[in-house]
Amino acid sequence: MRHNKAINHLGRKSGHRKAMLANMATSLILHKRIETTVAKAKALKMYVEPLITKSKDDSTHSRRVVFSYLKNKYAVTELFRTVGPKIADRPGGYTRVLKTGFRKGDGADMALIELVDFNEAALASTAKKEAKKSTTRRSRSKKAAAPAVEAAKAEAPAEAPATETPAEENKAE
Repeated sequence: MRHNKAINHLGRKSGHRKAMLANMATSLILHKRIETTVAKAKALKMYVEPLITKSKDDSTHSRRVVFSYLKNKYAVTELFRTVGPKIADRPGGYTRVLKTGFRKGDGADMALIELVDFNEAALASTAKKEAKKSTTRRSRSKKAAAPAVEAAKAEAPAEAPATETPAEENKAE
């Protein structure tokens, strides 16, 4: 049992756990979302959110501290160049864990962990809601357009009666 334990050990020794979380954090930063088990996603959330907070302050010291955790210079560069400026005004909660069901092989509870500000589908849906203007369900254009159509009909000259088409002339002969 893990009563009053601060972290989930995930059934691994500390070196293996640190390496696994560093690799998962690197993948999350580079790919913006990864699929893993719920327990690992929750452990990763606790691991990566302080690192994202450090990326708000782009200094040499912050970069070195983050590099000591991630051990991947491409992930550190991505974190400080792309992720940091985008989450600068957010006061926390940089990641989202979405449960996706159960794994087929062993039935493990799976989850998708993603960076909140980088989900294009969610951002697009909120942008559509904001851009959508409020309109009534009734159409007002019919009443306004009806007098204009009647006036246009009155001004148009009466058409001359149609003459027979060449096909009809051939039939008449």
